[in-house]
Amino acid sequence: MTKNISPDSPAAKTKQVRLERTYPASIDDVWELWTTKEGIEAWWGPEGFAVTVRELDLRVGGKLVYMMTAVGAPQVEFMKNAGMPVSTESRITFKEINPPHRLVYTHLTDFIPGVAPYDVDTVLELAVADNGVRLVLTLDPMHSEEWTQRAVMGWEMELGKLAQALQSR
Repeated sequence: MTKNISPDSPAAKTKQVRLERTYPASIDDVWELWTTKEGIEAWWGPEGFAVTVRELDLRVGGKLVYMMTAVGAPQVEFMKNAGMPVSTESRITFKEINPPHRLVYTHLTDFIPGVAPYDVDTVLELAVADNGVRLVLTLDPMHSEEWTQRAVMGWEMELGKLAQALQSR
């Protein structure tokens, strides 16, 4: 993983973030929502954002390329005030794929004004549980504590949207 983080910065002291959820669903349904164009477009992205998958090559070394667009008024305003475009293209490279239990990928973080692009690794682990599927998401910290917290808030929203997508199946 490449990051331009000073050893003295707060981000250098931040450990990986771990988010856990249990969904009353089948492991195959959860896996499908993480690994198909239709699935990703159904829930990916925080509230107020829409995602369009442009490329999905689900293999080690393969890519997921998607456009994330702010569509909610507060999100559009935030993006503009932060000097960020309303739509950004994102790139993920798959590092490990073990259906339907584990997905590891690197997300190129190249959309933050004034910050050199860097990679953020994410690990998704799924396991059958008594009451459905246990999801564990492990995230690398971002370049600062503030941006790590923003990423966590975004994932919290996204995991809620994943629950809604699973309910509607």
